[in-house]
Amino acid sequence: MRVERIGDLAVDELADYTSLTDVALRKVREPAEGLYLAESPKVIERALDAGHRPRSALILEEWLPRVVELFAAFPDVPVYVGESAQLEQLTGFHMHRGALASMHRPAPLDPVDLLRRSRRVVVLEDLADHTNVGAIFRSVAALGADAVLLSPGCADPLYRRAVRVSMGAVLQVPWARLPDWREAGPLFREEGYALTAFALCDDAEDLADFVLAAPERLALLFGTEGAGLSRRALASSARTVQIPMEHGVDSLNVATAAALALWAVRTADRGRASQAVSNRANGTSEPGDHRS
Repeated sequence: MRVERIGDLAVDELADYTSLTDVALRKVREPAEGLYLAESPKVIERALDAGHRPRSALILEEWLPRVVELFAAFPDVPVYVGESAQLEQLTGFHMHRGALASMHRPAPLDPVDLLRRSRRVVVLEDLADHTNVGAIFRSVAALGADAVLLSPGCADPLYRRAVRVSMGAVLQVPWARLPDWREAGPLFREEGYALTAFALCDDAEDLADFVLAAPERLALLFGTEGAGLSRRALASSARTVQIPMEHGVDSLNVATAAALALWAVRTADRGRASQAVSNRANGTSEPGDHRS
């Protein structure tokens, strides 16, 4: 890595780190250049562990020894070192985490391939809040789901806020973009998934009842904040589930709902696995086992 002290803030080499508070500018820049920003040494480390390539880093002096260690395999990557006031002027926010890295985006994954390699997945339709997207990815990583599938209009998991809120989980959990529902709905069925929508419908199953016999391949579908799932998403779903509410509360934040659903599925899965082990130890036939 090449260490360069910052002098002129207007040099082209620092353009990756300017106007980060302007989402529209990031939207134009990132897909075109194939970049995203990893914030904090921990998140940068997770990005490198995931095999992502750095383009440059922007850090406070105190983090230089740690970044030297992280970038040991990238001798040609520049690391720009500046004072706190310089970095705040450049980025538009106080860099209290001390380090940013401009990273090359990984190649997009194929949703069909991802489904074939998975068993439990989360599907997000048109979520607009990057904080919610990041929080859901963190729950997916923590609670053992295999992947996340995103609608074409869902917020980008590699936006700085989503990466930060997820604590780098968006760099660990495999994810892919789906086509529109005319193609995505049949795709889930063809790959053997029960696409299960979380929605406030009269015929929705109680989550506690649903997980008692959860399908072998399960896709949990959550909709955008406020409006919820679209009609096409609901029409594409095999089942509908809701989390019962009390005290007049009609629904939960989508990230909270996803975490509860994942916990319920995980707990039920572990209960069934434990019971299967106990049955085998006792010589008891399991459901569907017709051996004599």
